[in-house]
Amino acid sequence: TLDDLDQRVKEAGLEITFRQSFFSDPAAPVRNLKRQDARIIVGLFYETEARKVFCEVYKEKLYGKKYVWFLIGWYADNWFRIKDPAINCTEAEMAEAVEGHVTTEIVMLNPENTRSISNMTSQEFIEKLQKRLGKNPEETGGFQEAPLAYDAIWALALALNKTSAELVKKGLRLEDFNYNNKNITDEIYRALNSSAFEGVSGHVVFDASGSRMAWTLIEQLQGGVYKKIGYYDSTKDNLSWYNNDKWIGGAPPADYTKVITTFRFLSQKLFISVSVLASLGILLAIICLAFNIYNGHVRYIQNSQPYLNNMTAVGCTLALAAVFPLGLDGYHIGPGLFPFVCQARLWLLGLGFSLAYGSMFTKIWWVHTVFTKKEEKKEKRKTLEPWKLYATVGLLVGLDVVTLVVWQIVDPLHRTIEEFTKEEPKTDTDVSILPQLEHCSSTKMNTWLGIFYGFKGLLLLLGIFLAYETKSVSTEKINDHRAVGMAIYNVAVLCLITAPVTMILNSQQDAAFAFASLAVVFSSYITLVVLFVPKMRRLITRGEWQSEQQDTMKTGSSTNNNEEEKSRLLEKENRELEKIIAEKEERVSELRQQLHDRQQLRSRRRSSNPARDGDNNHLPPGLGSPPPPSAPPGPFYPPNLPLVRCLVSEQADKLGRGNCDGSRVHLLYK
Repeated sequence: TLDDLDQRVKEAGLEITFRQSFFSDPAAPVRNLKRQDARIIVGLFYETEARKVFCEVYKEKLYGKKYVWFLIGWYADNWFRIKDPAINCTEAEMAEAVEGHVTTEIVMLNPENTRSISNMTSQEFIEKLQKRLGKNPEETGGFQEAPLAYDAIWALALALNKTSAELVKKGLRLEDFNYNNKNITDEIYRALNSSAFEGVSGHVVFDASGSRMAWTLIEQLQGGVYKKIGYYDSTKDNLSWYNNDKWIGGAPPADYTKVITTFRFLSQKLFISVSVLASLGILLAIICLAFNIYNGHVRYIQNSQPYLNNMTAVGCTLALAAVFPLGLDGYHIGPGLFPFVCQARLWLLGLGFSLAYGSMFTKIWWVHTVFTKKEEKKEKRKTLEPWKLYATVGLLVGLDVVTLVVWQIVDPLHRTIEEFTKEEPKTDTDVSILPQLEHCSSTKMNTWLGIFYGFKGLLLLLGIFLAYETKSVSTEKINDHRAVGMAIYNVAVLCLITAPVTMILNSQQDAAFAFASLAVVFSSYITLVVLFVPKMRRLITRGEWQSEQQDTMKTGSSTNNNEEEKSRLLEKENRELEKIIAEKEERVSELRQQLHDRQQLRSRRRSSNPARDGDNNHLPPGLGSPPPPSAPPGPFYPPNLPLVRCLVSEQADKLGRGNCDGSRVHLLYK
């Protein structure tokens, strides 16, 4: 039976995807059927095994609107209600598991009220049979198959009758039949094979293999009762359907789970919001660039290396422009354009970073290099060769260009698809959704990212170190290096956090885009605001819009402001020193008075004791004789105490101010 089913299924263009067999315990095969997502299941087993199978079917929930079972139709009508000690399922559980299954069996009684070759209809045959059997004929073994047996006898009788006529032509008789007589056996077979008549079981005909080609009855268990839902006439290939079939889900289940592929696209609200921020940032960068170019003649702007600042503004513009291709996916473009979008992302971000961060890194690197030299090389600090700064930025950009070109030629970026776990929708049980996500990737993506991120990461860490080392340095050659250091801090922190986070969140398109794009936007905004807004504010509030020639004549210029500040510091220090000198002079005056009193005391003692005149030799030099008492006291300057001198610094003298530089004042006294 199984081989015949397999052959007929193949001829019909169908496929048996999975087979399971069991000897006594069907638990494992039933679990395998569920694991393989079997939907249409044909059971070929006897009634006893059927109860075991459907007890396991109930346990595994392999029934309901997603499944349909086909069973042999000659089980007893109440086979699933019979108590069986071999199973541990209740009658209600068995009834729930078998509900809706379909059975097929040969039609044993002609459903049409036509007269057969025996001049009886099928109903007349049943009535005569019931009269002979008496009460409860259904309990008699073979009662249901009686019409088939009756027609089989008629088929044999007709075949023998036909065979007898053919044997007479050959000079043979039926009485000569034995199992070794092949001629008579072949004649009987040909006669049976060519038989065709109407019997009480329906149209009687045999196929080439000698099997009865009868009608097939199709029944379905509905509410615990078998209902006829159709007939199939294999001789005419005709299906009679009553349209009274009932399905738990309202419709026959699908033979497999239909997989619908859906792409996960970026949230358009998020994309539009970030795009607006990026557009405003590009506008800000253009304004800063125009401001820097327009005011390039102002000395304050010139002392900030405006060409490097221009590179920073251009780099921020490129980085902000990369936000747009970062948000493009299959929602906006087709698969053919996706590789170009991938390249645009890479080039804009790479070159934008090299220009913006590279120019700031070059500034801070120069400040650190010059102002950490040894003392004997101080004179070299006064010279700044701008071409070296531009060459450094060009080197960083050139390294990026070479890396990107090699990457694009050797292992170009292309569109790859990431598949996620299938999702079961709540509305349709025969459909599963396979989410997919588009990525820009290459064969050795991790290697290239390691090279790219490694180089950029070293630059970021080195930039943080240099910014920290030069935080207290002051130079007029690059007057905005502290702002550059602050920008480097912010950019480095954002980049060092965002790069690993976006790699971790690569499968979450919204989160990955938000982190990457907002990091680009915020770092660009911070860089532009920190570098350019203070310059704008200074020029607007102080009115420093004049040319370099006018700026030199203006008393409020940057250089004069610095000199005035130094002069104020010197004046303050001079006042403090004058206060100290006054205190010292007062102290010296007190000491002078004490010495004078002692001299008078000793003079009185000498006059009373001349022998002690030699004590005067022990007085300090220059203090041997006191001044006459009648002499008017003059200004107190000890003979051996030089005058306090105020030495004015070269810088104060240059300004024409008589300010005392306290670092060069010396007080000498005894």
